Amino acid sequence: MLQYFIDLMSKKVHLNHVALQCSDREKASIFFTQIMKIPKLRDFSITQELSSKIFGINKNIEIDVYDNSEVRFEVFIVDKINKPEYEHVCIDVQDKEEFVDACQKFGLEPFTVKKGERDLLFVRDFSGNLYEVKEKNK
Repeated sequence: MLQYFIDLMSKKVHLNHVALQCSDREKASIFFTQIMKIPKLRDFSITQELSSKIFGINKNIEIDVYDNSEVRFEVFIVDKINKPEYEHVCIDVQDKEEFVDACQKFGLEPFTVKKGERDLLFVRDFSGNLYEVKEKNK
């Protein structure tokens, strides 16, 4: 049994995708393609039956997939967003200042929070999803 856990722990786990809800498909496209610079790969839908089996939600759902070979987002297009609590996605960007400028250009307001001597950067997308933003290699 111990060997099983040792073997299991030696395997690498990779994040395949992050699934989020967005209430406005056009604004989701702006956020992912214009601000985050992640191209839309495809879209698909799941049936009411499958949605019910997986999520316990009895309705058809449209999903847009954004992928840049490093990160993939599955964006569920929904009518109403449930208020998130602690859920957030932490992303690395090449240039925080450029990212903030792009957000502001489209009417989003990134904000900073003091944590000791550091400033943490956050932004909510058009549907209220929270992103923690870090600069890559810093």
